[in-house]
Amino acid sequence: MRQLCKGNIALMKGAILAGCRAFYGYPITPASEIAESAALYLPQIGGTFLQAESEVAAINMVYGAASAGVRVMTASSGPGISLMQEGISYLAGAELPCVIVDVMRGGPGLGNIAPEQSDYTAMVKGGGHGNYRNIVLAPASVQEMAELTLLAFELADKYRNPAVVLADGFVGQMMEPLELEYRNAELPEKPWAVKGTVETRRNLISSIYLEPDGLEEHQRRLEAKYIRAQEFECRHEAYCTQDAEVLLVGFGIVSRVLLSTVEALRRDGVRAGMFRPITLWPYPSRALAKAASKAQNVLVVELNNGQMFEDVRLAINGEVPVKFFGRVGGNVPSVEELKEIVMSFAHPSRNRFDATAAHHTEEKAIDPYSMLVS
Repeated sequence: MRQLCKGNIALMKGAILAGCRAFYGYPITPASEIAESAALYLPQIGGTFLQAESEVAAINMVYGAASAGVRVMTASSGPGISLMQEGISYLAGAELPCVIVDVMRGGPGLGNIAPEQSDYTAMVKGGGHGNYRNIVLAPASVQEMAELTLLAFELADKYRNPAVVLADGFVGQMMEPLELEYRNAELPEKPWAVKGTVETRRNLISSIYLEPDGLEEHQRRLEAKYIRAQEFECRHEAYCTQDAEVLLVGFGIVSRVLLSTVEALRRDGVRAGMFRPITLWPYPSRALAKAASKAQNVLVVELNNGQMFEDVRLAINGEVPVKFFGRVGGNVPSVEELKEIVMSFAHPSRNRFDATAAHHTEEKAIDPYSMLVS
């Protein structure tokens, strides 16, 4: 079935097709349509929607439903996600599968309701306390809002771990064609769940291990499944990377701007390519290193101050110079803006800019480690 759909609503439709039957959350711009569509659709199929009194309450309700073996989710944005971080750590510690959606907005603090990618560090690197990982998927289209949510539920159950759909506000709010086919969700058995039955009476869901050796053993088990995920679950998209002298790296809405930039640069004779990580954790480091192996420069573009930049530098490991360009506050770089930056270091002799334009570019292109794109 083909339909015109907003990203946030497509995400909820994907969740229902995945077998999600419970949603607990609290509305916040630019993620509110997810809760709204959950309230509309879930009761129609016998599911549960509850608007919690706060994000703290919502994430703990997710813990309860996940403990009972239900496919459950919540959705929020920066300030709400911040309140959920302790609960996310508890979910990871108790090995409870669930899906958490973060439709990112500007920050820190209240910031604004315009799109950013500023929650990368919080969701990819942990956010809550302790040694744990979230599985993190980054959609770049309305279609992927549905498809990657389906995948998130599958990976959450496969690894008994929280899975995050990390979308910038542009992807959540944009409208595009969406194609969905009805499917019967294949729900795995969960013998560990607490279902109030005789068979599950002895089951215990907890993240507390008071003895040091017991906690260490538990963390080693978690670490082992994270290593498996790193081996088998990395996903990415590459475009024109075979002969790229300049590799552009970005995720979410940025990757779509990078695709157009690559095409524009190639029309001007610059061999550019684009690499988009789809899984932000596990990060597709080996695929990125391979894509960058023939490049002379790598440019990381983000809607933040350089949070993924660190992961790109680690993946490339000094083999190729890595530069950064970011916009914040809800601003998105234009194709022409990125072309100017690439031309300034890829082909300095062909730089067509006047002194004012060059100064403007240099001011914006400072990465977190004081390496100027110049």
